[in-house]
Amino acid sequence: MIQLGATFKDNLQQLPAVDGVQRIDLVDSEGAVVASIENQPGKQGSLAVYQYLKQVFGGLDARAAEHGLAVFAEHTADARSRPGAHPNVDRLLAIVDGGAPLAIEVVPVGG
Repeated sequence: MIQLGATFKDNLQQLPAVDGVQRIDLVDSEGAVVASIENQPGKQGSLAVYQYLKQVFGGLDARAAEHGLAVFAEHTADARSRPGAHPNVDRLLAIVDGGAPLAIEVVPVGG
């Protein structure tokens, strides 16, 4: 696990690169893709966090979501005060609050 820094930028610098990732799919217990995070500007930070959570925890349960919120740092507080502004943080908040766990599928470039 990374050593958590004071800001999201600090944490992001410690995460593995997402160069080879096309997107991440979040899959429910029925096997349906409930969300995707594309590798595009403005989403690459979230992509890196979710890829890291997959590597460390294997999926997205309450424990992984709690750690993800710590990685998002100041964005977590902003998401709590402005629901909908950070959908990828909102998803972690929902799981911590008792939402169903999700599988994380990393789709490689060309995959």
